[in-house]
Amino acid sequence: MAASLRVLIHGGGIGGLALATALARRGHTVEIAEIRDELDALGVGIIQPTNALHVMRELGVLDACLDAGFEWEILTIADPAGNTLARIPQPRMGDVPAANGIPRPALAKVLGDAAVAAGAKVRFGVTVTELDDDGTGVTVTLSDGATDRWDLVVGFDGIGSPLRTRLYGDRYVPEYTGFANWRVTLPRHPYVQGVVMATAGKEAKALLTPITDELMYLGSVFAEAEDFRPDPEQAHEQLAQRLAAFSGPVAEALSAVTDPTAVVYSRISQVTVEEPWHVGRVALAGDAAHASTPHLAQGAAMAVEDALVLAESLDSAPTVPAALEAWELRRRPRAMWVQALSRAVLKQEMGAPTTPDEDALLKVGIPGAAHALAKPY
Repeated sequence: MAASLRVLIHGGGIGGLALATALARRGHTVEIAEIRDELDALGVGIIQPTNALHVMRELGVLDACLDAGFEWEILTIADPAGNTLARIPQPRMGDVPAANGIPRPALAKVLGDAAVAAGAKVRFGVTVTELDDDGTGVTVTLSDGATDRWDLVVGFDGIGSPLRTRLYGDRYVPEYTGFANWRVTLPRHPYVQGVVMATAGKEAKALLTPITDELMYLGSVFAEAEDFRPDPEQAHEQLAQRLAAFSGPVAEALSAVTDPTAVVYSRISQVTVEEPWHVGRVALAGDAAHASTPHLAQGAAMAVEDALVLAESLDSAPTVPAALEAWELRRRPRAMWVQALSRAVLKQEMGAPTTPDEDALLKVGIPGAAHALAKPY
């Protein structure tokens, strides 16, 4: 489309900021409605695999991401004592690096600065309260009473997406997988020059991921009851108990955790919108449409791919509805494949039963998935 569009993005997370940057750089009028009071991301660190870094290059922020993070190329598989069992080079997509670890707040700042510099506007402390799509545009009322009209509304509002509920009711709600992620940020051990995956049978797995020259994060997944929450005063001790089979770098990392509030606990859920991801001129993207488990480190990568491909689809399609159709045609197969394989890897690692379809997917493996995803999206 040659015309400049007015686009409202519901949610100022990684995907929403990527879309705002891509669209504003193309000359569209972009506004982000963000319920929080700032863009500072929650959580610890994040892995940017090569396909995510390819998107960052297209958005003009690759160097900023690399400067704020820790670039790496080798996935190390280790035993519980930290002895190396295998070193697996990670693929590159074109001429971008293989992978980068980065603190989530740093990535939010990089993308937020880029979006604002490109001309996007951010409205804090607001959410959508009313939507009226008449086929030629969408009239939106926000929680602060402001009303405006938009050519397109995109929900990048996460796995608990309020916009998804507005579009589909309760047909698509997050499904708890039975497992939860424990993470904590720590000083980087010199041994950790890339992601180190240490395993102790099917009972426990620990990941050490560098996110700056000075910092890394420890992450581990365990089966947990849906209503379980760590003790606010003993979370670090509960994590240490779950990783008691480990010595070496993992044990050294755990010994540095003395503050229970430093431990970030999150249940692992997924959601799949089986109907089209858009209703008229209102669309869902990222976790709002296809949240997956973290086992391929592709959740944020899928969100930023969604963002860039949507911007490209709006470039080439004659109308907004045609762009949304073309966008989903490109994105759904890849996002669904990532979701299915991520869930299968989770079940395999935790010793849970897998289906025949999941067994077929698991033949690809994590290294095979990395190579498959280092291809055009």
